[in-house]
Amino acid sequence: MKDFALLYAELDATTSSNAKLAAMQHYFAEAAPEDAAWAVYFLSGGRPRQLVPVRILREVAVAFSGLSVWLFEESYQAVGDLAETISLVLPETSHSSTDGLAVWIEDKLLTLRGAPPEVLAERLPGLWSQLDRPSLMLCIKLITGSFRVGVSKLLVTRALASMAHLDSKRVAQRLVGYTDLSHRPSAASYLKLIAAESADEHAQRGGQPYPFFLAHALAQPVEQFEALLGPASHWQVEWKWDGIRAQVVKRDGRLWIWSRGEELVTERFPELENLAHGLPDGTVIDGEIVAWKSARPGTEDAFDPQAPAAPAVQPFALLQQRIGRKTLGKKILDEVPVVVLAYDLLEWQGEDWRNHPQVTRRTQLEQVISACANPVLLPSPVLTGEDWFDLARQREASRSLGVEGMMLKARDALYGVGRTKDMGVWWKWKVDPFSVDAVLIYAQRGHGRRASLYSDYTFAVWDGPADASERTLVPFAKAYSGLTDEEMRQVDSIVRKTTIEKFGPVSSVKPSLVFELGFEGIALSKRHKSGIAVRFPRMLRWRQDKTVEEADHLGTLQDLLS
Repeated sequence: MKDFALLYAELDATTSSNAKLAAMQHYFAEAAPEDAAWAVYFLSGGRPRQLVPVRILREVAVAFSGLSVWLFEESYQAVGDLAETISLVLPETSHSSTDGLAVWIEDKLLTLRGAPPEVLAERLPGLWSQLDRPSLMLCIKLITGSFRVGVSKLLVTRALASMAHLDSKRVAQRLVGYTDLSHRPSAASYLKLIAAESADEHAQRGGQPYPFFLAHALAQPVEQFEALLGPASHWQVEWKWDGIRAQVVKRDGRLWIWSRGEELVTERFPELENLAHGLPDGTVIDGEIVAWKSARPGTEDAFDPQAPAAPAVQPFALLQQRIGRKTLGKKILDEVPVVVLAYDLLEWQGEDWRNHPQVTRRTQLEQVISACANPVLLPSPVLTGEDWFDLARQREASRSLGVEGMMLKARDALYGVGRTKDMGVWWKWKVDPFSVDAVLIYAQRGHGRRASLYSDYTFAVWDGPADASERTLVPFAKAYSGLTDEEMRQVDSIVRKTTIEKFGPVSSVKPSLVFELGFEGIALSKRHKSGIAVRFPRMLRWRQDKTVEEADHLGTLQDLLS
């Protein structure tokens, strides 16, 4: 555990990718395989479910530290991070445990899940007393599922590949699915990650998908497209769907469905399971799972590429209703059916097709879908236009069609790994975000390097227009990204000076700051006081030119709904 805590401290102390890469290479070269297996899991974004309720952690920490509840809470508000707070207020001990990360996770921490409060109150102090402060802070982050460090999965891949003298694309392939909750890291699984390549490796993959190829954002004016991208005829253009990116894998007579987050989600979409009968073994399709409703009765399987609004893709908010349920009853399956809008073929007849050009993969994909003849598997339509300006005019219909804009894929592009350009290029040409001017009313400290700054904000709009006799501010969104470091420091200073009241780590502030808030989508919501839910909110700019009274009102948001 101590070695992983030292690695965490090294990674957290630098912003240099090279320094982080060197630190991980050193750790993996020295660590026991069973410890390295769990380190890869956590560094790549794996997070097991919370092991101990936060309330119990706080109660045990207060009792063990000897502090009064109010002093612990004040300390927590000053520090801004629960794990760091507990590590600072508990009595300091020498690190008496020599057990590695795997022993701590498997034998000591995972066994805490589901234990009654009285058992936890007895066991936690004994575990904590074996750890020094850095190891204790890391231990609590692992218990709460809040472990985060500034390392990308790509950087972990590079570290492993360099240490094992492998092609990073090979390691990336092996890492797919490694952080799924169904996977238990082990010495054997780690050794497979860094093993020498074998001729039969591809044939032994079972239901493992491929690393997803990701698009770059395209924000330049359309007038520059010809110079930047060449003629539109060199590109395959599709709608950018608002659903769940997924790979459908059919091998060995079985079907697997993986989300872009590399979670196995087959059971979440039972209506797709009959694809196991229509698709031949050795087929992997990349596409989007969307909520689906035909515009005309009896035409669920009809999809006219020239009239993409006919069988409308339903809002993502409907799909979320399914995602958020533990069990899927007949009612929700009937109300929110799904289909796969397929746009790429990654494997065919057991052969890896990623090195075929985009246009070749697309042609074969259409043949596969036609032969499958299943209404839950449909081709994502390819759009045509005379030039970029023609496509830009078509893109203006995105909002009314329920899509986020367009995807541009070079016709000769191969299928890469992650967001890279060495295999070709995909661009996402999204529509401009919705935006409103909103008032900051609550603030909370951030995490990691932002733990000492108020960086997470709640925003509100007025419940009536400026000429209303009386009106109040109604919260509708939270955001933490979009400001520069200097702007965040300035806002933090204002928050501290204008705090009215505190609710645990949250500060209620005097309304004085207006921000232009951007968001990708908007929908009605019964869960929010405003009656509105927005998707992916972020701060576009600080409106220092506007007063609080000039901020937008609920009517503005309601207009955006239509």
